[in-house]
Amino acid sequence: MAGEAVRELRASFAAGRTRPAEWRAAQLRALVRMIDEKEADITAALHGDLAKPHMESYLHEISLAKSSCKFALNGLKNWMKPEKVPAAITTFPSSATIVPEPLGVVLIISAWNYPFLLSIDPVIGAIAAGNAVVLKPSEIAPATSSMFAKLLPEYVDSTCIKVVEGGVSETTALLEQRWDKIFYTGSGTVGRIVLAAAAKHLTPVALELGGKCPAIVDSDVDLHVAVKRLAVGKWGCNNGQACIAPDYIITTKSFAPELVDSLKRVLERFYGKDPLESADLSRIVNSKHFQRLTDLIEEKRVADKIVYGGQTDEKKLKIAPTILLDVPQDTALMTGEIFGPFLPIVTVEKIEDSIDVVNSKTKPLAAYLFTKNKKLQQDFVANVPAGGMLVNDVALHLTNPYLPFGGVGDSGTGSYHGKFSFDCFSHKKAVLVRGFGGEAAARYPPYTPEKQKILRGLINGSFIALILALLGFPRERR
Repeated sequence: MAGEAVRELRASFAAGRTRPAEWRAAQLRALVRMIDEKEADITAALHGDLAKPHMESYLHEISLAKSSCKFALNGLKNWMKPEKVPAAITTFPSSATIVPEPLGVVLIISAWNYPFLLSIDPVIGAIAAGNAVVLKPSEIAPATSSMFAKLLPEYVDSTCIKVVEGGVSETTALLEQRWDKIFYTGSGTVGRIVLAAAAKHLTPVALELGGKCPAIVDSDVDLHVAVKRLAVGKWGCNNGQACIAPDYIITTKSFAPELVDSLKRVLERFYGKDPLESADLSRIVNSKHFQRLTDLIEEKRVADKIVYGGQTDEKKLKIAPTILLDVPQDTALMTGEIFGPFLPIVTVEKIEDSIDVVNSKTKPLAAYLFTKNKKLQQDFVANVPAGGMLVNDVALHLTNPYLPFGGVGDSGTGSYHGKFSFDCFSHKKAVLVRGFGGEAAARYPPYTPEKQKILRGLINGSFIALILALLGFPRERR
C-alpha cells in the first residue's frame, strides 16, 4: 500500500499537477472550508482522544490551523516569486535569482498530543510549496486519525494528498520508501529511527522533537500574573502533554515558598478542589502513558518531594496538576522529558545560577524566563541555546507566524510556521543568467602571467582589471 501510494503521488507530481499557484491556493481554501464546516467533528475527535476541553481544542488547534491556512494564502504569490540577488563582478554582465521549487513527494508523520494542528500545519506548508503529500497521523490518537482519513479526501485533491493510517508496521513500510523530505513530530527515540531510515536514501529530514523546557522565575516578577501564565502554559496545554510546556521551574531558595503558595492558589481557582473532576483538564492519552507517568512519581525519592497534587484516577486516565520541590537530579523525573502534569521546582542560591542549570542539560525546544531584570534577560537570550524562547509568558511564541518554530540539538532540526513552512518544503534553486557579451579572454587557456594578473584583479574587485577584461586584454590570437 505504501509503495502504491508513493507511485501515484510521484506520477501526479511528475505531471506538474501540484506546481501551479492556482492548485496550491485551491487546496488551502479547501482546508479552510473543512475547518469551518467540520469544527464540531474535529472537536469531537480531540475530545475522544484526549478529553481535550473545547476551549483548548479551538484556541490551540482549530484556530491556529485556520490562521496558518489564511497566512499561507495571503503570502503564497510572493513566496513563489523568484528572489533577485546581486550578481558578482566575476560574472558581469549577468542576473542572479533564487527560485523556490517544490521538493517533490513528502511524508509527514504527526504526533498524538495536538493531533489536528500538528498534522495539518506541516501539510499546509507542503501544499503551499507545491508538493505531493502523504500524511501519517498518530495511531495513539485514533479518533483524529480516522477523522483525517475520512475528511481530507472530501476536500482536497486525493491524487496529490493522501492519508495513510496505521501503527508501527505501516509507519515502517512508509519509511522504507524513497521520499523527497520527511517531516516528523514526536519523541527523540522515534526521531532517531526516522533519521536512520531517511539516511538510506539521503532524504532530508525535519525533526520536531521536545526536551526539558525550563522556566526561570525571578523574585521581582508580578507573581500572580506570572503564575497564571505558567499554569495555563503547563496544565492548560493538554495537561502538560505538550512539547513546549514548561518541564521544570528554576527559582531561588528564598523565593520558592512564595512561588509554591501562589501556584497552589491559582491551580485551585483553575481546576477546583478536586481537579480529577474538572472538565477543563485533559486526560492522559492512554494507559501506557498513564503508567509511565505514575511510575515517575511513585519512586520514593520523588514522592517525598510532592508539595501539591499527586492524585490519580487510572479508570479515567486522569492525573492532577502536581508540584514538586527539589527532586534529586538523578531521578527519572529530572533526567527525561516529563510530558505530563508534573512540575518540579529546582532551587538555586542566586537567580543568575539558573542559566548554568539549564545549560547542564540538552538544548530545549523552548526556554522561558520571568523577570523584570533587563541584564538577566540579556544574559538569558545570549547564553541559553534553545529552539525558541519567550520572556514573561509561556508557549505564545509559536502563535507568531513571522517566527520560526523548531528545535536545536536533541530538541530537533529544521523549522516551520508561516513562510518558514513554505521554505521547509522548498528547494532554493540558484539561477544565474548571462548573455554572450562580456567575454574576458583572461579566463581561457593558455594561461599567461598577463592573464593571471587580470584574473587576480577581477577576483579582488579591481575596476581597472574589469575594464581590461571587457576590452579583451590580453588580446587573443585568432
